[in-house]
Amino acid sequence: MRRILTLLALVCLCTGATGSQRLKVGLVLGGGGAKGAAEVGVLKSIEEAGIPIDYIAGTSIGSIIGGLYANGYRAATLDSLFRSQEWLDLLGDRKQRHRAKPIAKEEGVTYVFGYPVSRKKKHDNTSGPGVFHGDNIMEFLDSLIEFCDSTNFDSLAIPFRCVATDAKSRTEVVLDRGKLSQAMRASMAIPGAYKPVAIGPYVLYDGGLLNNLPVDVALEMGADVVIAIDLTQNKHETRDFDLREATGIGGLLNWVVSRPDLKKYNENVKRADVYINPQLKGYSATSFNGDKISEMIAIGEAAGKARLKTLKKLRKLIYKGVKPQHPL
Repeated sequence: MRRILTLLALVCLCTGATGSQRLKVGLVLGGGGAKGAAEVGVLKSIEEAGIPIDYIAGTSIGSIIGGLYANGYRAATLDSLFRSQEWLDLLGDRKQRHRAKPIAKEEGVTYVFGYPVSRKKKHDNTSGPGVFHGDNIMEFLDSLIEFCDSTNFDSLAIPFRCVATDAKSRTEVVLDRGKLSQAMRASMAIPGAYKPVAIGPYVLYDGGLLNNLPVDVALEMGADVVIAIDLTQNKHETRDFDLREATGIGGLLNWVVSRPDLKKYNENVKRADVYINPQLKGYSATSFNGDKISEMIAIGEAAGKARLKTLKKLRKLIYKGVKPQHPL
């Protein structure tokens, strides 16, 4: 009898005093270009609090940080990666080896001081309007990922989803399989700046057009609680609007003014159990110079530390199997 009681006590210690199963945690990383550096800073506090991450959903720069995190990278390494990159060259497709040459040609591409200005038509997955093909960012992401072939994103170290927008149907597309670097590149394809990425039947642009803080995606993955890191600085209420009904210049302008994506955004903010919104006034999606990157990482660290007690409280609830009744 004593041996049975001892075994029961050990089971209780392993599963928690109540015997309840721990909650599944979703991490949501919003879009915002260079401001994504602040997300790296916040991640340090999430790690310090000891919170397990079971699912990740990201949009745009959040998909890049999220995809790398899902692939096994952690905050300290992401910090080093952010600080060490020549971001303007990386995002602008500039070839370092040609930067001192007025004109250079390589593999059918003509460069002016390293920047591609024309290329022979080739069969790749990027076509349509947009200044940049995103060759450098694809090469960079491929160099960081252990595998370059198609895979199910549930098989990553942490299951992952990223959000993009289909140019043809003007609807949200949640990518859950395929080539990881290609999916991340599609999610960050800002219209006008980057050519869209063709994946299967879709022609994909930046997911921030329709869902810049995909809390709903993390919940659909199976998350019981969600930690959302939001880079949005200006908050707005919107009226109902269907992007699929937008036609011509007038329709697109109507979309820009009404911003139907903000309706979902506002709903997703409310659904997060812990919402962290680093204050990045004065910084923009294009603030990619070294000093500003360092400053935004520090702002993210401060925002994370300000919520550290809350995160530790959430951790206790997670392991007790108790979902917060209200956002923390």
